[in-house]
Amino acid sequence: MATPRVRLGDLSVGFVQPLAEALLKLGHDPQPLLLRYSLDAPRLAEPSARLSIPRYMHLGHAAITLCNEPALGLHMGRLSRLAQAGLAGITASQAPTLGEAARTLLRFEPLYAANYRGHSTFHEDAQGAWLRFYSISPYNSYNRFVVDSLLAGWLAQLGALVGRSVQAERLEIEFQAPAYAAQYQSLCSNAVQFGADGNQLRLDSSTLALTNPQHCPSTWRHLLQLCETELAQRSRVRGLAERIVHLLGPLLNGGREPDLEEVAQHLHLPTWTLRRKLAEEGTRFRDLLNDTRRDLAEAYIRDTELAFGEIAYLLGFASAEAFQRAFKRWSGLTPGEYRRMQRLTG
Repeated sequence: MATPRVRLGDLSVGFVQPLAEALLKLGHDPQPLLLRYSLDAPRLAEPSARLSIPRYMHLGHAAITLCNEPALGLHMGRLSRLAQAGLAGITASQAPTLGEAARTLLRFEPLYAANYRGHSTFHEDAQGAWLRFYSISPYNSYNRFVVDSLLAGWLAQLGALVGRSVQAERLEIEFQAPAYAAQYQSLCSNAVQFGADGNQLRLDSSTLALTNPQHCPSTWRHLLQLCETELAQRSRVRGLAERIVHLLGPLLNGGREPDLEEVAQHLHLPTWTLRRKLAEEGTRFRDLLNDTRRDLAEAYIRDTELAFGEIAYLLGFASAEAFQRAFKRWSGLTPGEYRRMQRLTG
């Protein structure tokens, strides 16, 4: 049985629109850059069109280089609109309150963006709610703008929904304060925390309760049904092996590899049952783990500028040396040889 191929992820081409608008506002024509990445008008108008995450990161880095504005992601976020998130965004725009809109936008994130590292989440309590974006560390000039644009975008989108500016009560950023750190302050009523444990913003209960003047109950319920149907279709998997591959991505990180017992807990299965069911499908947990690591390693080496030590960390290896030995065993090449070969043939 072949292991399902693993990719780093993709997102709707709608995310290109605020990037192009931000470049234009900063005095740069975005069209030559978009054409360099094959993002012409027909491609951007294609229903359900997606852009790979590595390609989006390269596009963002090229845009930052073009305009010499490292805070481009914050500009992009302020120009973000709910419609750019497709059906999920349109559904959120019909929510009765700002809080329900935020919950909807994050719940249906798989309809407009997918990343093997995880997904955004909404956590509400009596005093407010956290909107959390998963970690995409290690951070560099290729991916900081993603965090900036997403967190600033949530606030801009929700503010437009209720017709007023919305600030976070707290804003926490996983990476250390960049040179443009002062530009975040307009997003939050308190001091922004950098070097935090994660990327998240908090909205208080009064903000969550703000009503949406455009809310139509029947349209809202209809759109929710459409989202649930599409999410169920996208979430449908062929078997246990594919479910495990989807689980392994977020679990692989930090110099440690997940074991069979950990995965069994996530699947709510006894370890022996999981082992038996995999045998019935003609595979083993170790094979799935190795194949998943190999696929992700090839994608990281080919599509990103990450150092091999950083890739080793992301794939749960104890050291860069252990990763390099494993990669040589999988491919017959060292990571350096594989990257050089991909650059020559790409």
